[in-house]
Formats: sequence, structure tokens, C-alpha cells
Amino acid sequence: MSSILLQTDLAAVAEAVNLVWVLTVTFLIFFMHAGFAMLEAGQVRAKNVANQLTKNLLTWSVGVIVFFLVGAAVSSIVGALTGGGTVDVMAEFAAVYGPASSTAWVSWLFGAVFAMTAATIVSGAVAGRVKLRAYVTYTILLAAVIYPVVVGFTWAGGFLSTLGFADFAGGMIVHGMGGIAGLTAAWVVGPRMDRFNEDGTANVIPGHSLSFAVLGTLILAFGWYGFNVGTAAAPLSGDGTELASFAYVGRVALTTTLGMAAGAIGAAGVSMYRTGKVDTLYVANGLLAGLVGITSNTDAIIWPGAVVIGLLAGAQLPLVFEFVEKRLRIDDVCAVFPVHGSAGVLGALLLPFFAVDGFTVSALVSQVVGVAVIAFWTFAATALVFGAIKAVGEARVTPDHEREGLDTSEHGVDTYPEFGRPEVEATGAVRSDGGAPSSDVRTDGGVAAPATADPEREVSDDE
Repeated sequence: MSSILLQTDLAAVAEAVNLVWVLTVTFLIFFMHAGFAMLEAGQVRAKNVANQLTKNLLTWSVGVIVFFLVGAAVSSIVGALTGGGTVDVMAEFAAVYGPASSTAWVSWLFGAVFAMTAATIVSGAVAGRVKLRAYVTYTILLAAVIYPVVVGFTWAGGFLSTLGFADFAGGMIVHGMGGIAGLTAAWVVGPRMDRFNEDGTANVIPGHSLSFAVLGTLILAFGWYGFNVGTAAAPLSGDGTELASFAYVGRVALTTTLGMAAGAIGAAGVSMYRTGKVDTLYVANGLLAGLVGITSNTDAIIWPGAVVIGLLAGAQLPLVFEFVEKRLRIDDVCAVFPVHGSAGVLGALLLPFFAVDGFTVSALVSQVVGVAVIAFWTFAATALVFGAIKAVGEARVTPDHEREGLDTSEHGVDTYPEFGRPEVEATGAVRSDGGAPSSDVRTDGGVAAPATADPEREVSDDE
């Protein structure tokens, strides 16, 4: 009798520990929204900061409700339909709204924070010119259909899962998908005013706060341990007598850390090689690209592979950013495609080459097919949604509102009122930061006066 009670107690303890673990890492992933908010706010002009922060707040607020009401069930339905199972649509929705045990909602919330991460990535690509209503409309459709379909194909048991496509914590499913969606949206909407000249050359529009961007980077890196390490989501087995999936948590923690560090080094190295200077924003975004690159494979690769993948993910960042800017002429404001899109693709494709169990052609084929399907679906769905919004004239603000700034035109606020209005500073007579007038494109959106302080100063493409 006592042994039965002991076993029952151990099972209860195991369930409690597992639930607390999942909730704790879920809160860490939620906190990544603070990182996205700071990273993106730092990379936009001062006149658009409130707009970017509002989009981040509404991404979570609107998106998480839509994912609960529609998206979670859609992912299960798509998984069953494409994985060869049977589908009871009403039962799938009932399992979300009223599960047999309320502890099932812990798993729902864990999935929801992943969904909202994919959604918020898009806002950084289209910053400074997209109407709030257009962005919220896309967020609704992403949370209801676009992202759940990707999850259905993969984690929910769909045909890509059956094929053998592997993505441990969303390097492609979440980040790659978000980066491709952001690039597609930026392409459909078009660039910010004055971003490109008539001859196709690009003008640099620096963000208003490098400090915010770096702070956001470090908050994201902190939360990323929840993203990767937290996906080892069952520390104890059902009877509480041994480690469950938590057995490989050490590998995940190590490879995540090595990939992160190598990403920053890779971006810094390429920046130094190409310009003779180490660009701070490249280092910050390179660190994130290293994390993205390692996210899909962190549980299944040897540790030297983490270093190589991180270095490559960071190194590709400046090259892909320049390609998007100068060849494709797409205005990806916060570099979401090189940070999330191409780095996510890279990490998923490199998994078989560094797998603990060794390389196999079948694994590589599975990864290539999975990446191609997710990329095509994301591109097509995003182009359709933003194309339709653009067709009815609701995609972007008017030229006058864009010049004025989205903080004023969309929200009626001035994020930095004590620093004066852009039109006052445009005379070049007084600068709120005490500096001399500059010939660069101004971070507050004002018309710059001719340079007098340092005419020899050069501005890098990524400044």
C-alpha cells in the first residue's frame, strides 16, 4: 500500500515539476517581446518609435486571442489532414476551449508564445510606412491561419513531420517563417520615402537609438534560453524516477550558447574585413542570427557544429543585408530577413552535416523539402494578404503622414516632446543633441541641413 502511495506521489510531483518548468520558460519567451520592442524601436526614426511599440503590444494582445480562438485548432486540423489521420473539426476546437484537464492550457500557452514570436518579427521589416490597421489585419490572419498551417505541417504531425523534417525549437518554423514573411511584406508595401534614389542607389536612414537596439538584443538572448532550453519541456518521466526529454538539456544549453557567441563574432569579422570597422549593429544582429541558426538543430548536433553554424549565420548577415538592399532594393528596416529568414534556412539545412548520429542523404532531403514548403507557403500567403490590402489602398500611410511621422499621424503622440519637433531642427540652427548640423538622413525624419561639422565623415551601409 505504501509503495502505491509513494508511486502516486512521485507521479504528482513529476507532473507539477514539468508544469512549473513549462510555465517558467513560457514566461521567458514572453519576455522576448520586450526585447523585440527595444530592438525595433532603436532601429526606427524617433518620429516612429511609439508606432513601433504599439505594433509590438498589439501583436501580442490581438494575436494571442486569435491563436486561442482559431489558430491552435487549425494547426491540429492541418496536421491531421496532411499527416494521414482522421479529423473531427468540432472536437479539435473543443479540445482547446474546454480540455479534459485545465493543465492542457499550459501546453497551449507554450505554443502561443512561439506563434506570437513569429508574428512580431514582421513588424520590424515594414516599420515607418505601414498603417496600423494593415499590420493588425495581417497579424490576425497570421495567428489564425498562416503560422498554424506551418505548425500543422510539422510539429502537429503533418506531412513534413512524416517525411522526417526536424526543427527542434522553431529555427525555421518560427524564425525562418517570420523573416520570410517580413521580407515579402516589405517587398509588397515598398520602401520608405527617400530610402532609394532614382538610380537605384540606397540612402542610409539610421535608427534613433543604438542603445535601445543593443538592450533589446540582450533581452532577446536572455529569453532565447527559454526558447531553446525550454523546449526540453518534460524534466521528469511520468513516474518521477528519471529524467525524461530533459536528458539532452545540457547539449541544448551548450550549443545555444556557442551558436550565439559565434554569430556575433562572425558578423563582426565580416564587417571588419569589408569596412575596416566593427559595426555595433551588425554585432548585435549577428548574435541574434547565430541564435536563429542554432535553434532548429540545437538538440541533435555535435558542439563544434554549433560554432560553425553560428559563425556562418553571423557572417551571412552583412552579405545578405546588402543583397536585399542593393540588389533586391527591398527596405527591410530591422534586417529581419538576414537575422531570422536566411539564418533560419541556413540552420535547418546544416543540421544533417553536424548531426550526432552522422550525415544521411535522406535527412538532407527532408530538410530541403521542409524549408522549401515553409518558404513557399509563407511567401504566397503573405504576398496575397498584403497584396489585397495594398489593392484597396490601405497598406501604407500617406506621404504627408510618413514625413510627419507615424507617432503623430497614427497615435497623436510625440515620443520625445522635450527634444523639439523635426521641422524646428530642420533649419540646422539648433540641434536637440547639441551637435552640429549633419548631411545624413536624420533619425527624427527632419530635412537635414548641409554638413558643416565633419565633411570627411563616412557613413557605412548598415549604420
